[in-house]
Amino acid sequence: MNQLPAPTPSELRILKSLWCEGPSTVREVHERIASDHGLSYTTTLKQMQIMHAKGLVERDDSQRAHVFRAVTGEDETQRAMLDDFMTRVYEGSASRLVMQALGISRPADANELAEIDSLIQKLREQTGTGA
Repeated sequence: MNQLPAPTPSELRILKSLWCEGPSTVREVHERIASDHGLSYTTTLKQMQIMHAKGLVERDDSQRAHVFRAVTGEDETQRAMLDDFMTRVYEGSASRLVMQALGISRPADANELAEIDSLIQKLREQTGTGA
């Protein structure tokens, strides 16, 4: 990620809407997120203007209703946020983060453990460390 600021929780809701539905007007985003959070249209508009100023979204103002789109994809944003969190909280240790997530917070269910096993096997194959 090109060092964009981490989105706030309300900005993340807007980004999720844009990732899911694609480029959208403020009205479209507002209709998707407002009912869950009781936001006014002007609040959504102001948040999206701030996000534009921060570089989190781009705005196409070639038409009367401006269309906004996320600058970065969901995966890229999640990776950057996780990397920042892991650095700040776990001193960059992926193993400490994973052990905390799997052991203390909420034990993983059987499906999650199978996905994790599959990922670990894939990573071993890529690094040539075997089983």
